[in-house]
Amino acid sequence: MIELKHISKTFPTADGVFQALDDINLTIRDGDIFGIVGMSGAGKSTLVRCINLLERPTAGQVVIDGQDLMELSAPQLREKRRSISMIFQQFNLLMQRTCLGNICFPMEIAVPKGEARKRALEYLDIVGLPDKANAYPAQLSGGQKQRIAIARALASNPKVLLCDEATSALDPTTTRSILRLIQDINRRMGITAVIITHEMAVVEEICSHVAILERGRMVETGTVEAVFSNPQTEAGRRLVFPEGANIDKFPVADAARVVFKGGPSCEPLIASLAIDCGVKVNILGADTRNVNGKAFGSMLLGLPEDHGEAVRAMNYLKAQKDVTVEEVPDYHG
Repeated sequence: MIELKHISKTFPTADGVFQALDDINLTIRDGDIFGIVGMSGAGKSTLVRCINLLERPTAGQVVIDGQDLMELSAPQLREKRRSISMIFQQFNLLMQRTCLGNICFPMEIAVPKGEARKRALEYLDIVGLPDKANAYPAQLSGGQKQRIAIARALASNPKVLLCDEATSALDPTTTRSILRLIQDINRRMGITAVIITHEMAVVEEICSHVAILERGRMVETGTVEAVFSNPQTEAGRRLVFPEGANIDKFPVADAARVVFKGGPSCEPLIASLAIDCGVKVNILGADTRNVNGKAFGSMLLGLPEDHGEAVRAMNYLKAQKDVTVEEVPDYHG
């Protein structure tokens, strides 16, 4: 559905030229929910705005559904953009219009008024707010506003839905409900979704594939399971295994880092170690997560001072499926 080929974007500044994107290559399949993740300033929002040419790349090709957007005339591009909808962090609703009026707005030119109203009511039902047709945005919660924004995005019957930090202004419970709504729309309508975020928790919740940006460069891409189980770059490791994996603050003689690579999330590894080997270890830090019923992430364990017990613990851990284990030796606090 989406192919980005050698995309670069520069901006002139008082000090010269700023390279926002540098030779980005990315393929997003039809029907995917694809996450693009990175820290602030990585170039995520610039990249997503290049997909629909709100920002025109300095170099490269943007191919959507077989068409290179860079080669289209202005009228052709306006027509093509009808198939590429976007939702934003701050909702961008028209405050003087009702919820129904906001959803009808993208259809006003192309769709007869009666048909637009009928479709808008259907979209209100899809996003779970059929009773808010005559309410104004000021009367809604943040989560409800984002649902109306999603309904408005669906009004043009898009093939692609771009979500630029669409849950960053929401609390965790509302974030999960919005992500589930996007997932439901993806399954029900077959819309390809691109999720721009700085939160790995958002990616693990619904995405099938992920790309990691750092300083305008694509440093890692793959399935969510592959990247979470074995990140190949320092940027990936920082996102997947954040500060909790740093052992420098723990006063232990020896430690072991266990990386979970997609085994069943319900298996009690540490309890099994204590029961099967009679060895107790300290959990010094952990950042694990459940992705589609599978365990990913890492755990830092303080090993017993007794050498024999430490060896038994390491041998037991290394024998387990779907984990890798590495010693962190000779640490003395």
